[in-house]
Amino acid sequence: MSDITSNLALPYILPAQAQKHVTHNEALQRLDAIVQLTMAGSLHEPPTEAEEGDCYWVVSPATGAFSGRSERLAFRQDDAWIFITPKSGWRALDMIDNKIKVFSADAWHDISMPSETEVSTLGISTSADATNRLSLSSPASLFNHAGNDHRVKINKAATGDTASLLFQSGWQGKAEMGLAGDDGFSIKVSDNGAEWKTALAVSPDGVVTMDHRPLARAARSTATLTIADGTVTGFDDLHASAGGFLLGAPLTSGHGSGLVVPITGLYLLALGVTVLSATSHSASLRQNDMTTLAAATGPAGSRSVVAIASLAAGDILTVHHSGSAQLQFGLAATELSIVML
Repeated sequence: MSDITSNLALPYILPAQAQKHVTHNEALQRLDAIVQLTMAGSLHEPPTEAEEGDCYWVVSPATGAFSGRSERLAFRQDDAWIFITPKSGWRALDMIDNKIKVFSADAWHDISMPSETEVSTLGISTSADATNRLSLSSPASLFNHAGNDHRVKINKAATGDTASLLFQSGWQGKAEMGLAGDDGFSIKVSDNGAEWKTALAVSPDGVVTMDHRPLARAARSTATLTIADGTVTGFDDLHASAGGFLLGAPLTSGHGSGLVVPITGLYLLALGVTVLSATSHSASLRQNDMTTLAAATGPAGSRSVVAIASLAAGDILTVHHSGSAQLQFGLAATELSIVML
């Protein structure tokens, strides 16, 4: 018969043994160390100050009073260290990680999840709650295939519900894409987390719209006017407008207002001019009364010119006329169409 128990190596009190209390107390010491096992940390050498009942995992290379005791538990009791070799399957609370760990293959490991399980909440390096039942705090996330395809699915209950990806900055919503309140796909943005603009929408039948894309169709009020050489004309009406296009202050010529560009970017411009009579006439679309962006030149008739230009927010667009001519103003006569590319 062995002098110790099989699993915890507790010493037996033997027949006719003297000082039986010594053996009994040794067994109590081991039980006090092992039962409800808690490790205060992993060390190479004893801490400067250790309290009674502290337990540490000794890691290699062990030095000082831990020398030669690597891969053992060091338990402090009665101002001395008791060293215990754990067995596979022992469990302990690691106070550094605040995790329950299991001993296997000469090391302590996090307890793995079962192959099939269901939990009400799961937080990975963060806390989950009743709404965010799955929470992750990490520099990156990887969803990999298992041989072929890989899909991430977001399902909602009804058409009026939302299934989307919300992008935040400082916990404030800045962008969202998905099915937001209907079954059409949309991309929305916000600068304050409360007011949202739909930058792009795709209907269930595949029609794409961009309601906030800067565009305008501008013309003067319908009229037939004789324009002198050097006259500057603008616009009275926006027959189509999106993305912030506005008419500026009235021109000193009295012929409408300049068209104000809302956002810096690359634009497609189309200038149409209807000349009723002229010997020589040119209509030039200008940026800030300085740069010519496009020019429609020729005899009487309908002329048009298309150009691409880089414009800045706040730029003013006007039409400069060279040569005297009688022009037909108004929609589908003399007008400017502009759209951001």
